[in-house]
Amino acid sequence: MNGTEVKPVLAPGVRLGRMSFVWRPWIVSVTLLLATATFLLFCLSIGVGDFPIGLDRVIATILGRGEPVDEFVIMDLRMPRALAGLVVGIALGVSGAITQSIARNPLASPDVLGITSGASAVAVFLVTVSGGAATAVVDSVGLSAAALAGGLGTGLLVYLLAWRRGIDGLRLILIGISVTAVMQAITTWLLATADIGDVARAQAWLVGSLDNRSWDEVWIALWCTLGLLAVVSCVAFQFKPMHFGDEIAAVLGVRYARVRAVLLLCAVLLAGVAVSAAGPVPFVALVAPQVAMRLTRCPTPPLVASGVVGALLLIGADLVARTALPVSLPVGVVTAAIGGPFLVYLLVRANLRQGSQ
Repeated sequence: MNGTEVKPVLAPGVRLGRMSFVWRPWIVSVTLLLATATFLLFCLSIGVGDFPIGLDRVIATILGRGEPVDEFVIMDLRMPRALAGLVVGIALGVSGAITQSIARNPLASPDVLGITSGASAVAVFLVTVSGGAATAVVDSVGLSAAALAGGLGTGLLVYLLAWRRGIDGLRLILIGISVTAVMQAITTWLLATADIGDVARAQAWLVGSLDNRSWDEVWIALWCTLGLLAVVSCVAFQFKPMHFGDEIAAVLGVRYARVRAVLLLCAVLLAGVAVSAAGPVPFVALVAPQVAMRLTRCPTPPLVASGVVGALLLIGADLVARTALPVSLPVGVVTAAIGGPFLVYLLVRANLRQGSQ
């Protein structure tokens, strides 16, 4: 109008070697605030118990400046449970963000795609099947490894059944729902025909709980999660152009089929690690990416923020299950109570959006 040229305002970029980043202050600020809230809730969860410990003493003990009594209570008794909640929440949050991004559907999660139900079916099979061979497998391999193998096998089955010259989000979800129904039917049949003692043991694992976590279980889950997150971080940069479609990604030089397969494998393994460490904790992988997407104002679920929100939700749910109710409940009961209404909200929102188009 006045002869001056108006230049578009671009987000500032940051380059580290051959990698470049777009600096988004809002996303970074929200993620840092969520991480701070998660750390404070993590410390608060450690301090709550029959022997209450103040937040300042918890932080001092974590930094290595605590009293001997506090070190014993925190590091030996309470830290494995809290750290397991942190690791499992991050794994479920990132796994849900990957599956929802690949399927381009907010309803896609390891719960819906049959990964958790497949892990549960294999673990229940090992618990309930009688005989020396099955007992030897449980003793040598353990329920954690069995659940991880079951989740991986189910995830690969769903992926192969859904592959038709590419992955369609709706087809992936429908096949995942079908496989989930089959695995749940197998689990129910195993429970109905098993000994009552084995049923009680399997049912306690199926509900999803952080009780009685050992350091061995926590370390295995932690190192597996860190390794998978390293792979995801290396591939995530090639995944971003795929949000615009496979054709545009191919033009930009992205081998979208290989990238999608690697990320989906990582999502399946992350969900399997989470299930092996805490049992099938429901709805965290579904809720966390959607909450993170709304808080960060991203068009797609952000991976880092989704992991942080997953940890925040799981630690908070475990704290509520232990303190806010008259009877201590497994964390899976609380996450189901939160995730069920949220799933209904997503379904109603999707129907309203389709009706307005």
